Amino acid sequence: MGCVISLAGLACCCGAAACSCCCSACPSCKNSTSTRLVYGFFLLLGAITSCIMLIPGLREKLSDLWFVCDDGRSEYCDLVAGYSGVYRVCFGLACFFFLLAVIMLNTKSSGDPRSKIQNGFWFFKFLALIGLWVGAFYIPSGDFEQVWRYFGLVGAFIFILVQLVLIVDFAHTWNEKWVDKVEETDNRGWYFGLLFFTIINYAICITGIVLFYVYYIGDAVHSCSENKFFISFNMALCIGISILAILPKVQEAQPRSGLLQSSVISLYVVYLTWSAMTSSPEKACNPGFPTVNNGTLSGATGSAVKAESWIGFFIWFISIVFACMRTASTNNVGKLTGNEKVLLSSDSSANAKESGGNSVDAETGQTVWDDEEDAVAYSYSFFHLLLFLATLYIMMTLTNWLKPSSSIDSQFTESSGAVWVKISSCWLCVLLYGWTLIAPVVLSERDFT
Repeated sequence: MGCVISLAGLACCCGAAACSCCCSACPSCKNSTSTRLVYGFFLLLGAITSCIMLIPGLREKLSDLWFVCDDGRSEYCDLVAGYSGVYRVCFGLACFFFLLAVIMLNTKSSGDPRSKIQNGFWFFKFLALIGLWVGAFYIPSGDFEQVWRYFGLVGAFIFILVQLVLIVDFAHTWNEKWVDKVEETDNRGWYFGLLFFTIINYAICITGIVLFYVYYIGDAVHSCSENKFFISFNMALCIGISILAILPKVQEAQPRSGLLQSSVISLYVVYLTWSAMTSSPEKACNPGFPTVNNGTLSGATGSAVKAESWIGFFIWFISIVFACMRTASTNNVGKLTGNEKVLLSSDSSANAKESGGNSVDAETGQTVWDDEEDAVAYSYSFFHLLLFLATLYIMMTLTNWLKPSSSIDSQFTESSGAVWVKISSCWLCVLLYGWTLIAPVVLSERDFT
């Protein structure tokens, strides 16, 4: 269906051509990719809205608007500002993705009528999301925050593990593409690029661990034995997975396995270790970034936690973008979603572009072609479940896990619960990555390629 001027509005509201109709700067792409990008935009919109809820003084500003916070509606304004507003925004967004996950169960191809809901009706889905947000603010305060907080805790914990799978797949994809470049072009520059980034990743890991030993193990009065154990044990785990990745048996079963992937995982482990320690309620064991006041070196815990949160948000954002762009095929993401088979080859994709199932912008020449006529390119239900978990993760990050506060200035409190959630997820991440290395050796009769 051509996106001519007279039909542009209808196509953007109801059609499948999400990319070509809504953004003239978008390149030609597959329908499955453009759809995931739009859902990723919905998630980003929810994250930005949640951040707005934490702006300092938001409640006072709302009180100045008589038509918003008059005497009859003051209790609702209390629910907008602070962590309560974040919970409600994320609750509405999580319900949106969870409902789509249920609706899209067992969708096999674009011929299924439900595929039209997945790939179109954007305007109405946006209205549904707004409706869920509005409805969430009518939920009475009290037990809702307590119960929903623990739902968020479990979901965020699971998302950290899913995020590891995405990071592992990213590292494998990076390594494979650059190794293929070496083999195709015989240009050793790609090889040295892999070596350079591997060294850089390990250098950052070593630097981080040294700084941990300098600033996070306490002093003569406070031993901080818990932090010492975390740092030492996780350092040993990083060394272990790095050695494991280059063992002859592992290399024989997985020739593309190497130190680049291990360096990326080690970097993630170091980040999670730092994230856990910056959540410690013990001030002596959580100094934050060093600052100099009147010639005296001191720490700034709040600034360290803010930096950790921003880095966590960045990793979350990159993981979501990668999940939106990645085609589920013979990779970790494909195995995770249950779509291991490569559904369309390059030739069949080219044929799909030339078939009648594409959408072409008359002015820009953009093309969004249907690459799911035979079978879906990714699991619709799992993708929405992934975004559901990502919503819970960003909710817990913005409210600092188990001890949220009311504004963005005071939200960075510490929580012992957050420490153990993060450190246990870190250990599970190492176990999962280690299993991806060992499994092809132990279960040699199965195909892991």
